Amino acid sequence: MTSWRILLADDHLVVRAGLRALLAADPRCRVEGEAAGLDELRTVAHRLRPDLIVLDLSFGADSALDVLPELLANEPSPRIVVLTMHDDVSFAREAFASGVHGYVLKEAAADELLRAVETVMAGSVYVDTELGARMARSRAAPADELSPREREVLALLAAGHTNAEIAQRLSLSLRTVESHRAGLRARLGTTSRAELVAAARRIGLLQ
Repeated sequence: MTSWRILLADDHLVVRAGLRALLAADPRCRVEGEAAGLDELRTVAHRLRPDLIVLDLSFGADSALDVLPELLANEPSPRIVVLTMHDDVSFAREAFASGVHGYVLKEAAADELLRAVETVMAGSVYVDTELGARMARSRAAPADELSPREREVLALLAAGHTNAEIAQRLSLSLRTVESHRAGLRARLGTTSRAELVAAARRIGLLQ
């Protein structure tokens, strides 16, 4: 029988325990590692070389999106399913742009994660049904539709500041800055910092 070696990454022990129990319902799923933080995730993923990583997006003040390129660079490259509370289209778009293969909300029914795992391991992409519909309806917005706050965040991102530095400068929470960053990428149709820089220059936020 086909089996999948799985790494669970979430900073809450009770969530990892629940996921382990849930995945045990499918005999193809073998949870062989866990990570409670991004440094541990890097280490365990490099050592274990799992077939699949199920991970949350937020680890305290850190974002798992920042380590996706490193995780996907491992050979063989793992499939990645995001399991998160973030139901914002912009977060989902940024996650897929960063290379994830599935996006499931934590509030979803338990069997949805199993469907996502099966779909992703079959080589397809999985996204929460309602969220996928909203993604299909959304569109990239012209730069002149950005709010003043979005322009501030874009200018600071383009200047090379980290999310934490922007949060401190603008007196915002880190999660709010992350949301703005994801929203900017979705609204401007960009997938990289270089494209954000180009967008900021195009609308006159950089010289």
